[in-house]
Amino acid sequence: MHPIFKVIDRAITWWCHAVLYVTLAVVFAILSVNVALRYAAGTSLSWASELPELLFPWMIMAGVVLAAQHGSHIAVVMLTQKLGSARRWVLAAGAVIVVILYTGLAWEAWPVMLIAADERTPIMQVPGSVSVGCLLIGFLLLAVVTLCRIPQIWRGDALPSEPGADA
Repeated sequence: MHPIFKVIDRAITWWCHAVLYVTLAVVFAILSVNVALRYAAGTSLSWASELPELLFPWMIMAGVVLAAQHGSHIAVVMLTQKLGSARRWVLAAGAVIVVILYTGLAWEAWPVMLIAADERTPIMQVPGSVSVGCLLIGFLLLAVVTLCRIPQIWRGDALPSEPGADA
C-alpha cells in the first residue's frame, strides 16, 4: 500500500475507533444512570432516550467503515477465489463501482441533510442533520477506504479478509 494511503487509512481507523469508543461509552453511561434513577428515585432523565438515539447511527457507521477496512463488510470471496487470473480485474472493477456508488450516496445525502437541518429533536433541539450527516461522512469514508484498497487489489496482494493476510 502506498504510504499516503496508509496514512489516510490509519487516520480513518483512528477516527472510527474514537467515534466507536466514545459513543459506546456515552450511550452505556446514560442508559445506566437512567436505569439507576428509575429504580432508586422513580424518575428519569428527560433526554436520556434522545441522546443515545442520536449517537447510535454514528456508532454503527464507524463500525461499518472499520468492517470495510478489514474486508468484512460486503464480501463474497467464494466466487472470486475461483476466478484465477481474472480475479484482480473483477475485484478492482468491483471496487471502482463501490467507490462510485458510495460517492453517489454521499452526494445524495447532502440535500437530505440540508432538509433535515430544519427538523429538531423534541427535548434537546438537535437538528436532524446530525444523524443524516453521519451517513454522508460514513459514505465518504467508505469510498475513501475502498479507493485506498484498489492498488492493493490490483497488485493481487492478500486482503485482510483472506487467509494469510496481514491485518
